[in-house]
Amino acid sequence: MDQSKAPVLDALAAYHEKGRTPFTPPGHKQGRGADPRARAVLGEAVFRADVLATSGLDDRTSSQGVLEEAQALMAEAVGADHAFFSTCGSSLSVKSAMLSVAGPHEKLLVGRDAHKSVVSGLILSGIEPVWVDPQWDAERHLAHPPSPEAFEAAFAEHPDARGALVTTPTPYGTCSDLAAIAEVCHRRGRPLIVDEAWGAHLPFHPDLPTWAMDAGADVCVTSVHKMGSGLEQSSVFHLQGDLVRPEVLKSREDLLGTTSPSVLMYAALDGWRRQMVEHGEALYDHALALAHKTRDRISRIDGVHVHGRDDFCGPGRAADQDPLQIIMDISAWGTTGYRVADRLRADHRIDLHVADHRRISAQLTHADDGDTAEALLAALTDLSARRAELRPARSVEVPSPEGLRLDQVMLPRDAFFGRTEQVPWEKAEGRIVAEMLTPYPPGIPAAVPGERLNGDVLRYLRTGVAAGMVVPDAVDTEITTVRVVRDE
Repeated sequence: MDQSKAPVLDALAAYHEKGRTPFTPPGHKQGRGADPRARAVLGEAVFRADVLATSGLDDRTSSQGVLEEAQALMAEAVGADHAFFSTCGSSLSVKSAMLSVAGPHEKLLVGRDAHKSVVSGLILSGIEPVWVDPQWDAERHLAHPPSPEAFEAAFAEHPDARGALVTTPTPYGTCSDLAAIAEVCHRRGRPLIVDEAWGAHLPFHPDLPTWAMDAGADVCVTSVHKMGSGLEQSSVFHLQGDLVRPEVLKSREDLLGTTSPSVLMYAALDGWRRQMVEHGEALYDHALALAHKTRDRISRIDGVHVHGRDDFCGPGRAADQDPLQIIMDISAWGTTGYRVADRLRADHRIDLHVADHRRISAQLTHADDGDTAEALLAALTDLSARRAELRPARSVEVPSPEGLRLDQVMLPRDAFFGRTEQVPWEKAEGRIVAEMLTPYPPGIPAAVPGERLNGDVLRYLRTGVAAGMVVPDAVDTEITTVRVVRDE
């Protein structure tokens, strides 16, 4: 195919050139009806590009095949058999993938370090999760993706599982041995779903971790807005092989997706694919060089340890690491990542990605340059000199790996939709949780509906919130009370 084409962008340009007059949504009619104050902030071009997909970008029957051509170009660009665009984020895409592999009361192997969107998929579908434990770094209180051996053991115990789902890279940039996990699945004729939300850039440079399609995954979900040039909520899921039928995957997306997709998002996805095919390797040559230099300079700041492959990769740990995710341990400052992130935003206008009880992270992409790196370095250097201002910080009672692992005693769907009550957190130990309790970011639930709560996790969440942790999906975000299944 001609990868210099951008069918969505070309069709959008043609729409304006032909001077069409819409009597369809969106109601702002190319921005004419938008509040001038909104146009002043968002820009005229946003409203001009916000057109209807059918009876707008394409005709009533989509006879021009604009979206289909753009998706085929994307699939070819990354080496997949099929690609599907989603304007509802990877939160929807991963649910579509799960529903294409398993149905209500069927089993799916799932790494327990999955994002809350995966748990939402379990709740909506009624799928029974078989949790596969991550590889825990007890010294650093950090989870890396599950090993191939862990998936092998889970299949041996649950041979009726319909497939497996693994998250890689994690929000901390650590990666699975995907080729080995795919082999475990395919030996049994089962598909592998990869939630690769943080890996949309991986196909476009040989020095980045292995791309899921190259490793043999069957379905791969990417969030192009995270590490690529997509707009927020733009996602692509890719398919190869014959273990999941394309019409099944598309029908699941139709079931969950919007009937009013954003052409803005389609256009950005289309443009990003062309940009990466034509310039991706050169852009990531620069990004990787900048990341290497920035990592080295940050590591020289007093009290900051930059995690690299020596920390995260090896036997019993991750298989690889994305160097563009700069994970910094600031525990030597005697404070928390929450306080550091808040101070960097307040004092230096620096917004970070993950902040936890002892770490902060900064993601670099192809869009960063010397100026953005210098801003980060200057802010960290200044804060290091003033770190005494960040003390004392409240401590977070982080459990052992055993203490973090809760028993799943009900289906997530049954617990979430069952009869519930709100109880004081001190009385929730031993009760079955009926809500997700998710420190965010990174968005990995500490407790999943249907799990039996223990004191370790409850104290972790309570002390975490007191120290600055955010748990946005809880009914009571302060975790003074917890929603649990009502005792009959």
